Amino acid sequence: MKGLVLSGGKGTRLRPLTYTGAKQLVPLANKPVLFYVVEDLVSAGITDIGIVVGDTAEQIEAAVGDGSAFGCQVSYIRQDRPGGLAHAVLTARHWLGEDRFVMYLGDNFIQGGIGRYVESFRSSSAAAHVLLYHVPNPQDFGVVEVSDGRIISLEEKPRDPRSDLALVGIYFFDHGIHEAVRAIEPSWRGELEITDAIRRLLVTGLEVVPHVLDGWFIDTGKMEDMLDANRLVLQDIKRRIDGRVADDCTVQGNVVVEEGAEVIGSTLRGPLIIGTGACVEGSYVGPFTAIGPYCTVRGSEIEHTIVMQRSQIVDVPHRIEDSLIGCDVTVSRSHSRPKAYKMMLGDHSKVGIL
Repeated sequence: MKGLVLSGGKGTRLRPLTYTGAKQLVPLANKPVLFYVVEDLVSAGITDIGIVVGDTAEQIEAAVGDGSAFGCQVSYIRQDRPGGLAHAVLTARHWLGEDRFVMYLGDNFIQGGIGRYVESFRSSSAAAHVLLYHVPNPQDFGVVEVSDGRIISLEEKPRDPRSDLALVGIYFFDHGIHEAVRAIEPSWRGELEITDAIRRLLVTGLEVVPHVLDGWFIDTGKMEDMLDANRLVLQDIKRRIDGRVADDCTVQGNVVVEEGAEVIGSTLRGPLIIGTGACVEGSYVGPFTAIGPYCTVRGSEIEHTIVMQRSQIVDVPHRIEDSLIGCDVTVSRSHSRPKAYKMMLGDHSKVGIL
């Protein structure tokens, strides 16, 4: 089996971060989402991986490389436009050949990994297996209706969903999918929908097996989802102090301080992670926070937040929480007069002010 990872797309729901960076490289617990996807495939025994890339191809290739760091071989497949998930399968047709494969969206995340589903598909003669998850907002997903363990309807982002079972962005296909994606027409969105291709498999009499997830699933396309996923990942970390934590600090719970990081006169209340080369001084860092490499947090309080590399949070008078702070950002208290909020914000930014 091969693994096809989709890492194109513009990441509009994570702007302004994705104006300058790939959404799949936004970190959870200081590790890019895409790395979790590649590691999940490798742990399931899939080591021949193709990554579909678009405008952010250079960033993706620089981060993942040839795959050797993950124990796999990675090929890059250029998609000329974001034309839908089925279009990505068309784009990768030559690389996929006649092999069975897992198609895995590079910004999705499931609890427990895909290992058992890979084994189920390997031992099956079905044309496809799909993963489903109960969601509160099915109108935002491809929706599947299941009866007696069989799929009876599929619809992409329906106005009136027939169920609350959403297609998770992880699919298992044999070579029959190639004829299906060639046979469908673009949807009203102008894209080739994978739901239409799966429906085509069913109409032509091929078997599609549904699996309803019993663990959590997160599509990390929005800030709130990223924070939820970060929280879930941090819940599983084990305490590890490789950097320097001064004697005047209080450390509670599962806290990771990476090598080269320094913590002085501060309270750390886990689960949380402090990245390589970061400095935390005279501050409080609370649960479910990821401080990225080479960041500075001084004289401030922060919790339930992702801070990406090289950012600085200095002398902020109120606690920062439920936030996603990008790379090379400075958040500081101004001591100049007249007192005022001073900001430089990109498009689609969000700021809450006391």
